[in-house]
Amino acid sequence: MKELFSAEGVFVKYSENEVEIRPGDRLVHKSEEPTELWWRLKEAIKGKRVRIVVYEVEE
Repeated sequence: MKELFSAEGVFVKYSENEVEIRPGDRLVHKSEEPTELWWRLKEAIKGKRVRIVVYEVEE
């Protein structure tokens, strides 16, 4: 095996917004948006058989 891609960052931006649809009724709208890291990884592994291991980086 050889290393094809190595990077660090946020993979997907995630957000939650609470919206009032009627007085007293609230709805939580969840949103996920891929980041530049997602697209770079996708291009690096396209068409290849890979094993992906993900580590959480402590801040």
